Amino acid sequence: MILALANHKGGTGKTTTAINLGAALALKGKRVLLVDLDPQGNLSYSFGFDENQLDISYVLSEEKSFEEVVIHQEKMDILPATMRLSDIELSMYSVDEREFLLKNLLDSIKDNYDYILIDCSPARSLLTVNALTAADYVMSTILLDVLSIQGLMHIVRTIQEIKMVLNAKLEFLGVLAVNIDLRKKLSKEVIDFVKANYDFSFFQTSIRGNVKVAEAPSHGKSVVAYAPNSNGAKEYILLAEEIIEFNK
Repeated sequence: MILALANHKGGTGKTTTAINLGAALALKGKRVLLVDLDPQGNLSYSFGFDENQLDISYVLSEEKSFEEVVIHQEKMDILPATMRLSDIELSMYSVDEREFLLKNLLDSIKDNYDYILIDCSPARSLLTVNALTAADYVMSTILLDVLSIQGLMHIVRTIQEIKMVLNAKLEFLGVLAVNIDLRKKLSKEVIDFVKANYDFSFFQTSIRGNVKVAEAPSHGKSVVAYAPNSNGAKEYILLAEEIIEFNK
């Protein structure tokens, strides 16, 4: 399964979910590749990578091979990103079939993995189009607020456009609510509003606000490795189990 994590609003927990879902899937014995496709490189930074190393931009531009760039950490493979990816994105506009560069790369190595998770930038960019062209499914993470819902609406429209033109098999897998506090009336109201007004399926699992999840990147680890007994780790493992069951 190639799963893109996308929302056209930033700060909705996409990167955190990519890291911790990937770690949870690896814990379950699955072969996992994390692809950082955001020039901000937050996923890469969360594992302690720095701006001076080789990144996915070198593979997309065919300057380096996948094997020369991929990193191995926490039983996962990781294709990191740096700000250099922004420069490569600009040069991609002059390339024929530029929307398929990532798909061509992943097609060459996807048989080595059970799950490939792509962390998209929040922008509706050529990189995001590449991710959605390469993916089988899209997951959107949302905070339980109005702006997250607006970002969700935008990514759903983008998915529909990509499906019509570039990737007919692309499907929307579901919405993951993160950093929630169901003791708050607003959280429940937002969930009820989305379910009543939009044809979205929510994952049965949701991710509560958890200090260990927030701390883990400063230690260069996923929460599954950093605090395996925390609520955050347990909830991401439940999410992994839910996706594995779906993928059967």
